[in-house]
Formats: sequence, structure tokens, C-alpha cells
Amino acid sequence: MRKLKPVTPGELLREEFLVPIGISQYRLAKEIGVPAQRISEIVTGKRAITADTDLRLCRFFGLSNGYWLRAQVVYDTEIAEDALAKTLSKITPWKGLQAHTSHQQA
Repeated sequence: MRKLKPVTPGELLREEFLVPIGISQYRLAKEIGVPAQRISEIVTGKRAITADTDLRLCRFFGLSNGYWLRAQVVYDTEIAEDALAKTLSKITPWKGLQAHTSHQQA
């Protein structure tokens, strides 16, 4: 079964926020005080979300701080997992960490 392509934060921004509320990328950029090129590059997947952009977008859309950064981390992790799949499968977890990690979770 083929895995779906990871969703970029820019796709999320466009499809779940900009399109439904009917706001342009340009207008969003002006409202949050950033260059329009920044929003365009995020939407097209050419630029990652930074803490600065996250805080501005969260404030504008009424979301908790970190929403966009978490979306970026999920995307980056999925891309890295795909790229490193063969390498990761060759790494054996260190046995001594089982007791250590379960102790930390207690």
C-alpha cells in the first residue's frame, strides 16, 4: 500500500484557512506584517514555518502558539522517515535504554 504524500504546513494554511475564509495570501501577509513573498513561499512549500511566523499566524487565526511549528515538525519528520527508511531499519535500539526510558515515564 502506497503512503500518502505528507501535507506541508503551506498546504494546510491554504486549504484549511485561506480558502475557507476567503482571504488572499497577500492580505494575510499585510495583516500579520510580513512580506507577501514569505506567505507565498510557505504556501508553495519552498519555505518552512519559523517561530516568528508561527506566532503571527497563531495570533491572527486565534490558535495556540506553536500550532504551525508542530505542523512543520510533523511534516519534516515524515519526510526524514521516508528518506532514511533503509538506514533506520539497520539501526538496532540500545537494549539498556528500555529500563531507563520506562523509569523516566513513571
